[in-house]
Amino acid sequence: MNYLELTKKINTRVAAVLVISAAVVGVSTQALAWGPERPTTSGETGADFITFNSITDNKKVGDERNFVRIREAGAGEYINEAKLQPGKQYEVMTYYHNNAKTSLNASGVGIAKDVSVRTKMPSVVKPGERGNVSSIISASNAAPKEVWDEAYVTSDTDVALKYIAGSAKVTSNGPVNGQILPDSLFSTGALLGYDSLNGVLPGCAEYSGFVIYKFRVDAPNFDVQKQVSPTGQKQWQESYAAKPGEKVDYKITYTNTGTTAQNDVNIKDAMPKGMLYQPGSTKVYNTANPSGRGVSDNIVTSGINIGNYAAGGNAVVTYSATVANPNDLVCGANTLPNTASAITSGGAKSDTANVTVAVACAAEECKPGVPKGDARCTEACVPTEGQVVDANGNCVATSGSLPTTGPAETILTIIGIGALTAGGAYWYRSRQNLKKALAGVNLEHEEKAHDAPKLLKARTDTHKEDDKTNF
Repeated sequence: MNYLELTKKINTRVAAVLVISAAVVGVSTQALAWGPERPTTSGETGADFITFNSITDNKKVGDERNFVRIREAGAGEYINEAKLQPGKQYEVMTYYHNNAKTSLNASGVGIAKDVSVRTKMPSVVKPGERGNVSSIISASNAAPKEVWDEAYVTSDTDVALKYIAGSAKVTSNGPVNGQILPDSLFSTGALLGYDSLNGVLPGCAEYSGFVIYKFRVDAPNFDVQKQVSPTGQKQWQESYAAKPGEKVDYKITYTNTGTTAQNDVNIKDAMPKGMLYQPGSTKVYNTANPSGRGVSDNIVTSGINIGNYAAGGNAVVTYSATVANPNDLVCGANTLPNTASAITSGGAKSDTANVTVAVACAAEECKPGVPKGDARCTEACVPTEGQVVDANGNCVATSGSLPTTGPAETILTIIGIGALTAGGAYWYRSRQNLKKALAGVNLEHEEKAHDAPKLLKARTDTHKEDDKTNF
């Protein structure tokens, strides 16, 4: 598309968009971000001195103060704000016009000198930010000496803006049409012109032109995935139930999902307690090593460098480990999480695969015949009236007959009954001995008496009365 076709397109589309937008929001185009404040003029009359981009009714672009606009490369209208999408290219347009009247060129009064354009754009745009894409047009004999304008860019994700080298070109009616501007466009500026890029630009619309450059939107991004499988079976999954001493395989998949290359990608794995890494088992699979290449065991310490990957590139890392013996695990359910990390210039990401192991617990007794953990393993109850404590420490109701007891209770019962029996017998014998003793003393005294028969008879009668009283 030549200069005349491009300006005609901008005249019929962009100017209409600007007018409609101003009417809808109820503000003038002067509300757009441009500067500095300066006298304006009409395209019919032009200015009586050298000034840039100060016409408000340019049939090509509308208000010239809004001279920086942007669009997706080759698509749609040039607008004042664009939402960037990773992987796409965009074009920034800068319009330049010396507004001096044509009649001033002959005397040299209307010819601008040292005309240049200087532009800038953000290197990174983050979500929620509004990046500025701007240009400054300057001339040593213009009033004001420089004017500026800006467009805006936004993004839903972190993106990087990369200038496409050699894309900055001039569109003009003069011999400079199609010429490429140097990279100084983004620093000290680049000279403009009509016959050549010498900074000399006569006044009037026929000497005006456009500078258009392109940039690419890059979004560094990647993904990492960790999986586990029974060894040698390639049944990759997020979690696997293994047995103590069983061997398993781990797989780590790295993929560059962004639009930029990622160099020196590092893969590191955190080996959990209860899993034993198998030395010499780590391999890397990628485009350069489709059959796998053995690498160092540093994957479980400092990590391993798996190389450089362009957008869309990927690699797979595998290694083996063994589940520890039961003595190195806790009894019951064990979950052994294994986390892999990919570290790149664009940040770090990680993912986890789990190995679960069930270890039988050794039997323990809290009471004879009752395993530890049983509901009956509680403090012995305190019996209330009508209750007794059984062999398991539980309170149970008493029945009409004596409860069945164990060996210890039987022995105690026998001892108790024997004690009662012996006590009764002792009491009885003691009583009889006392009677005999008393009878013997009385008899001795009676034998000494001359009238023993009479006394003996009297004592016998007395004893009979005592027996009636005591028994």
